[in-house]
Amino acid sequence: MTDLLIIGAGASGMTAALYALRNGLKVTLLEKNNLGGQVAESPRVENFPTIESISGAELAERLFEQITKLGVNFVFGQALSIEKKGDIFFVQTEFETLQAKAVVIAAGVEHRKLGLPNENGLIGHGISYCALCDGAFYSGEEVVLIGDGNTALQHSLLLSSQCKGVHIVTMFDKFFGDKNLVNALKKKPNVKITHNAKLVGLIGEKTLEGLVFETMEGEKFELKSKALFVAIGQVPNNKIYETLVDLSPDGYIIADDNMATKTSGLFVAGDCRLKKVRQLTTACADGAIAATSASTYLESLI
Repeated sequence: MTDLLIIGAGASGMTAALYALRNGLKVTLLEKNNLGGQVAESPRVENFPTIESISGAELAERLFEQITKLGVNFVFGQALSIEKKGDIFFVQTEFETLQAKAVVIAAGVEHRKLGLPNENGLIGHGISYCALCDGAFYSGEEVVLIGDGNTALQHSLLLSSQCKGVHIVTMFDKFFGDKNLVNALKKKPNVKITHNAKLVGLIGEKTLEGLVFETMEGEKFELKSKALFVAIGQVPNNKIYETLVDLSPDGYIIADDNMATKTSGLFVAGDCRLKKVRQLTTACADGAIAATSASTYLESLI
């Protein structure tokens, strides 16, 4: 039995753990993938207060070291189901059932997929959602990236330093990211940008060989490449919580300003909740609020 179970070890989840541990709570942190969540995939973080520039992986590592020193109980596994009996939450993973007096859902979001035939079969065989993880495998190659936000811009900059060439394709006529990233990208001599085109086909069965795009005018063209990096946004995966929380039409968890859901003792933090701004700093803020609210709730049970 733990005081607080936090589902997800991203920035919001680890910040929640930090605040809860400092409040004297017994904390278990459950994570199914990598520490740090999305921030761990960022090659460079330059918008976190007091830190001019740091890799997302290093930032995540620092935060994990901090909560480890405070005594967090880290458990590797995926939350498969959750229910509340009396005042106790039961969270089932593929390995065990975890019990907690309060829970913070900080499950984050997942990469949005293309929805094209053979996409799943080519993931890891030419299709990647993480330039930081896989960019170095294609040094000396011409690679393609689709996306128009900050993640796409950051990944493109990283790839431009590793690969022979980077062809960026966007569905719209402009980027929707920070101007300094756009300006930096346009200065790269090995970067080519194509706007107003949609990816409509993947060439290759066992490995990626090329891509088929369609312009706004309906004209199709192909790009030969062994690597496609996808940065087209994220989607929540909150279905297992739907009996205990309210979900928006897009599947995000609805909570109040205290990060409280409709179920007492169940809180939410980070990108998986319904909100307008999803940034590293707002994720950390959510985690701090959720942990503080959980501490107040647990005090009410005594």
